[in-house]
Amino acid sequence: MPPAVAHHRTCQFAIVAAVVYFAVAGFAAPHSAPAADKARAADKARAADKAGAADEARAADKARAADKAGAADETPILFGRDILPILSDRCFACHGPDENSREADLRLDTRDGATAGPSPAIRPGRAQQSELIRRVNSDDPDVQMPPPSSGRKVTPEQRKLLARWIDSGATWGKHWSLEAPQRPPLPKLKQKKWTRNPIDAFVLARLENERLKPSAEAAREALLRRVSLDLTGLPPTVDEIDAFLADRSPDAYERVVDRLLASPRYGVRMAWDWLDAARYADSNGYQGDLDRTMWPWRDWVVDALNANMPFDRFTVEQLAGDLLPNPTREQILATAFNRNHMINGEGGRIPAENRVDYVMDQTETTGTIWLGLTVGCARCHDHKFDPITQRDYYRLFAYFNQSPVDGSGRSGQVKPLLDLSTDETKKKQNELAAASNALLKQIEEIELLLRARDDVEEEGQLATTLPATIAEALRKSANNRSKEASEALVRYYGVSDPDYVALLPQFEAARRRREAFAGKIPQVMVMEDQPERRETFMLVRGAYNKPGERVEAGTPAVLAQPPADAPANRLTLARWLVDRNNPLTARVAVNRAWQNLFGTGLVKTVDDFGVQGERPSHPELLDWLACEFMDTGWDMKRLYRLMVTSAAYRQSSQVSRKLLERDPENRLLARGPRYRMPSWMLRDQALAASGLLVEKRGGPSVRPYQPEGIWEEATFGRVAYHQDHGPDLYRRSLYTFWRRIVGPTMFFDTASRQVCTVKVTRTNTPLHALATLNDTTYVEAARALAERVLKTTDSRPASRIDTAFRLLTARHPTEKEVAILQANLDRLTEAYAADRVAAEKLLAVGEAPRDTSLDPAEHAAYTAWCTLLLNLDETLTKQ
Repeated sequence: MPPAVAHHRTCQFAIVAAVVYFAVAGFAAPHSAPAADKARAADKARAADKAGAADEARAADKARAADKAGAADETPILFGRDILPILSDRCFACHGPDENSREADLRLDTRDGATAGPSPAIRPGRAQQSELIRRVNSDDPDVQMPPPSSGRKVTPEQRKLLARWIDSGATWGKHWSLEAPQRPPLPKLKQKKWTRNPIDAFVLARLENERLKPSAEAAREALLRRVSLDLTGLPPTVDEIDAFLADRSPDAYERVVDRLLASPRYGVRMAWDWLDAARYADSNGYQGDLDRTMWPWRDWVVDALNANMPFDRFTVEQLAGDLLPNPTREQILATAFNRNHMINGEGGRIPAENRVDYVMDQTETTGTIWLGLTVGCARCHDHKFDPITQRDYYRLFAYFNQSPVDGSGRSGQVKPLLDLSTDETKKKQNELAAASNALLKQIEEIELLLRARDDVEEEGQLATTLPATIAEALRKSANNRSKEASEALVRYYGVSDPDYVALLPQFEAARRRREAFAGKIPQVMVMEDQPERRETFMLVRGAYNKPGERVEAGTPAVLAQPPADAPANRLTLARWLVDRNNPLTARVAVNRAWQNLFGTGLVKTVDDFGVQGERPSHPELLDWLACEFMDTGWDMKRLYRLMVTSAAYRQSSQVSRKLLERDPENRLLARGPRYRMPSWMLRDQALAASGLLVEKRGGPSVRPYQPEGIWEEATFGRVAYHQDHGPDLYRRSLYTFWRRIVGPTMFFDTASRQVCTVKVTRTNTPLHALATLNDTTYVEAARALAERVLKTTDSRPASRIDTAFRLLTARHPTEKEVAILQANLDRLTEAYAADRVAAEKLLAVGEAPRDTSLDPAEHAAYTAWCTLLLNLDETLTKQ
């Protein structure tokens, strides 16, 4: 094995070993022999403590169970909260809204259907005479409902609940999310000192009900790092950490929050989630996957978020900015939101089918982002669980069905388009056009003479003595002439008319300059309605070529309707979405904001507020936040400030074994949020800590490092990846070029950007470590971080360890951690001192220039050691 390879592997093993070591709690050294007895005694004491705690836990569980059992018969039954989820999970598949799958002609999703007939499923006030109760209580497989073959079961507790509900009169109602939110009063608490704002009152009330206590506040360094990552996507600098630690004023944290919200980094961070939802990409998708120019809309989003555009206006401008009175160019640009869909240019594809697919995508994206409903389930039939009919789906579809887009073409520049020329670019365009036209005029005057010179009269008609190819070339304008025709003219007139021939390449060059400049002026696909209204039909099983009943634009019948005199267009739809009477939009929006900060929404199923979605963990808090959001002008920054200044957010994320077993997903919010950061944030953090980050905002997307052949393989060799160089390698991840069929290779667990995505999977696999240990960006960031530490701190290893550790974790390492890190650094220093070739090879990774005055072996050792720091669990985790 070559020495360089051997040392490289040795260093990797050292790094991995240290990472594993840091992942193990305690970091304690082995007990020495004289201390063994003490250790055993301590173990026995801990065991006794655990046994005592276990007894206490069992007693507490029994007490809670008794409390719940005693209160069960007194708790009012709410249809939407208690009964509808049971009927939906157990009954609606066969007896729900979808007529096509309904069996025995029985509906249990409506009161009329459930109480109809001589032997009704439900007899209000008489549970034991109700067929529903008889069926769910039966052990006979021929009678039992749900049938055993369905795999569904009604639990004994659910049977009792159904019987109580029927005996109490079987009062019907809507699903909780379809009732308009009402601001609930703040709950009464036993202990109020912990609370900092109304959010905490609701969280603490739930904890008190569960006989739990909130955790202590997080350490100041951890809290600063958490809120900096959440609001800007970047870690705090050492200076920011020191300033915060030194500021002991009561509002020090709140002033940090205000600074972060005012930073232009805020819009860059928050835009990522919106781009996922809006399915933003820089190419069309499908097999051809041609490029498109949509980055000006991305920049509009960043600017709108930084300007704190109210969410209702943010909604209206993106869905219908073009329909506002005298819309500005920016309002028209906002509507590019709904042109982010994929464009199918594959051979054999039918344009009419494409067009319908695009409108369906626009309809379903709107349903997910603003309504939180799976409206796409009603594309082919009535929704099987939610009160969304197929008619409702196509009424929503009709709002978007007025675009002049006909589904043809493969380009990412399908009209309608918005030309984003500026006064400066228009001036330049005019100058280039004038230069080109001046040359064209000279050429046309000369060619007129050339044709006349070679014309002859034959039998009373004008003919020419020119060769056919030359005559044909002269008949066409120089603007429309082929390259071959121009070359033929040069050869033919090269000797006889050199002045004319000299003009031809000058004109070609001027034309190319004009066209090249025009090609750089962004043209963005936007929304527009055609003058003549297109009819909309319910499509049989969703097939584009099987129109059924004609429908008019409208909103789901189960929800409050727009004003009767409002025009049936996208502007009416957008205003209806953010109307106070719409029960969904505000809830859905604040729930996604909560997910951004706490990792999980108050409603875990952020994309499904229907009956199959999960109920809110804190329903009163969700409604209070929704009402507060609307009442304070749909102010997003205010909403985030409210959340991050709450005591609930500021809790330590450290968790006891008992609490972890009780609430593994932290749904009760008895501790602070802790979860793995998204890959784009990990990359930005590495660049920021290393000092490589370039914070230029806006402009065309950039192409950072990527392994060779990825694009070529995905596009059958038709599209090659041309990496950028210089500052563009170190831009924020938001600005990375996103090819839709194969996303940026350095990002894992990200949305595909092919369809609307509001909840991204979060996993932890060895494949992630292959990226964060070996990807060029991370190795180069480790090299730059090492250089930064070597050049900006004194020569003491302890000082260097402390600085590098703080840049990534925001805190000082403990003495035990310093010892572990020092031992690893010593091993790496020895390895690279013995193999300077391997050191040079490691330092050659990446294009950022390095300081060659630094000792290569030492620089390489610190580089490998910084790779370790970049891969610590604490570095990869927001906690």
